[in-house]
Amino acid sequence: MFVRQDIKSLSEEHLIHRLGQYGIAPYRAGQILRWIYQRGAYSFSEMTDISKDLRRFLAERLAISRLETEQIQTSNDGSRKYLFRLDDGQHIESVLIPETGHWTLCISSQVGCGMGCKFCLTGRGGLERNLETSEIINQICAVRDDLQEPSSLTNIVFMGMGEPLANYNSVVQAIRIITDNNGLQFSGRRVTLSTAGLAPRIDDLGPDVKVNLAVSLNATDNDTRNKLMPINRTYPIEMLLSACRRFPLPSRRTIMFEYVLIAGVNDTPGDAERLARLLRPLRAKINLIPFNPYEGTEFRRPEEGAILTFQKVLMDRHYTAIIRYSKGCDIGAACGQLRARSKLKAQQSRLTER
Repeated sequence: MFVRQDIKSLSEEHLIHRLGQYGIAPYRAGQILRWIYQRGAYSFSEMTDISKDLRRFLAERLAISRLETEQIQTSNDGSRKYLFRLDDGQHIESVLIPETGHWTLCISSQVGCGMGCKFCLTGRGGLERNLETSEIINQICAVRDDLQEPSSLTNIVFMGMGEPLANYNSVVQAIRIITDNNGLQFSGRRVTLSTAGLAPRIDDLGPDVKVNLAVSLNATDNDTRNKLMPINRTYPIEMLLSACRRFPLPSRRTIMFEYVLIAGVNDTPGDAERLARLLRPLRAKINLIPFNPYEGTEFRRPEEGAILTFQKVLMDRHYTAIIRYSKGCDIGAACGQLRARSKLKAQQSRLTER
């Protein structure tokens, strides 16, 4: 059976190649992509400056996909959590975060996550599969369609479900579409990819695409990080920071290091001192994230005094250290709380029992 290829998994370069196989001029690729990403077209029939015969020809060979929005929850702080149903019945979540005068969208790169970080609810359910490029892109398209002013969505962060660098090819292809002038037209300065620390892929990322890098560090010694983040046993802190030093940074840009503060684990002034020394060779900015509790976790959020003391140690050593109080906690949309698949299974189980 012939299956039409999803055009939202193709960058402009790949679409030009695909159209060339049919003898279609290269300029048509940009024309088609502008209709999809800048005018919001979901069918070739809407592309009125293309001949009817060509539109029919394209529709027979290419598909324009979209995500099914199953649920939207709105937090007291204005954040929105989108639950999307995929074609195979799996689910993912994206979070729209209000900022001053604009929105930031946190998107997923996998169904679940295989990193197994002990403080993260998403990882407890394990990894189901990687997302296709089109499934990554369609999160942005769906949320933008939902906004009264689509242009107010200015920032994209790969900080949702999954480890982006573990789904490298699809994520890089998505970033190319996100930042393409004929694609979604986001500046690379407004796109951030967060990784748990796949050091070899950090080396690949810099030459492939121009985006901001965020690294989830969360500890200052290998013993503690091994316990919190199993990936550290493969790529320990020294190897990770070495890759960070090689990452190409434009002038005045920094690498963001994310540090989840967990009471009694990594939140002492001594930890802050070690963190300052560890990052000294790097152009670093630090996001301090007080742990977001969830049912069944063994970890606790530090007291406010401990959080502020930790920040002061870093600031006294001339770091930009921002406390990121996560939004969307009341709807399970805060950092480390996304877990669409497990929540749905639990809901379905309860319905069956009734």
